Amino acid sequence: MNTRGNGDVVVVGGGVIGLATAVELAERGLRVRVWTRDPVERTTSAVAGALWWPYHIEPLESARAWALRSLEIYEQLAERPGETGVRLVDGILGETDLDEVEGWAAGRLAGLRRTTAHEYGAGTGVRARLPLIDMSTYLPWLRQRLLRAGGTVEERTVTDLAQAEAPVVVNCTGLGAGRLAADPSVRPVRGQLVVVENPGVDTWLVSTGPDGEIAYLFPHGGRLLLLGGTAQDDVWSLEPDPRVAEAIVRRCAALRPEVAGARILEHRVGLRPVRGTVRLERAELPDGRTVVHHYGHGGAGVTVAWGCAEEAAGLVLPAAS
Repeated sequence: MNTRGNGDVVVVGGGVIGLATAVELAERGLRVRVWTRDPVERTTSAVAGALWWPYHIEPLESARAWALRSLEIYEQLAERPGETGVRLVDGILGETDLDEVEGWAAGRLAGLRRTTAHEYGAGTGVRARLPLIDMSTYLPWLRQRLLRAGGTVEERTVTDLAQAEAPVVVNCTGLGAGRLAADPSVRPVRGQLVVVENPGVDTWLVSTGPDGEIAYLFPHGGRLLLLGGTAQDDVWSLEPDPRVAEAIVRRCAALRPEVAGARILEHRVGLRPVRGTVRLERAELPDGRTVVHHYGHGGAGVTVAWGCAEEAAGLVLPAAS
């Protein structure tokens, strides 16, 4: 198959990792097309709670470096929150040790300090001002940034990476990589959210109970409050579970009582693409063309997207030149 002249790069996957990688490549002067099975508004990334924090991702040392690079970019984007959907918001990470956080993010997290008993009576935690991203605004903005850089987005279902018509293919297919890259180590970790009418919560909170269950509250846009969450290993169902939703609301109301009577607006379910380690490497397709695998970001795709995208671009550029 003659792929020359069809564009320098096809990025397969239109979630936050695929779009950020495509933007990085397009803004470096490559011709980039994104092939995505679903519109960006219906990808797994679209249902993310999207607090910046390296969660459920390995290797942790690399993830933290990618996250800190991404933090720089989110801080810039937060200067235009209405346009980008990115805001810097104060909140509390429960069951988190300040010394451990300072060990990798010293001087980088605004307002970082230990919580007081009044702020978080449930135990030890840290307070910080972190990026909180409204994905309903951010993903369309990211797509538009790609279009401005000369890239394109096409809705296509890919059953084989060799279908991509370009000298270089970037595989950002998340869970789909299990099939497309014949990688059985990719597995889902199911997350469920309850979206409620915000009763006045203006700070975020993440807490882990004695039973290991997570509760989090993420205020978005003043009107919406996202309540979570779950981390169910190897569960593929995208149907909201009413019992899980009730438990989420109950856990969140124990932390913020005003949530108990909040009107429920929506239920969301997403499958985090977890792998033992993120796969970020250059390989070859059967016909000799270059493929850069870039998947397995678990629950931290939004958090690490820009740092990862830069590293992926470094693998693509020599092959595309």
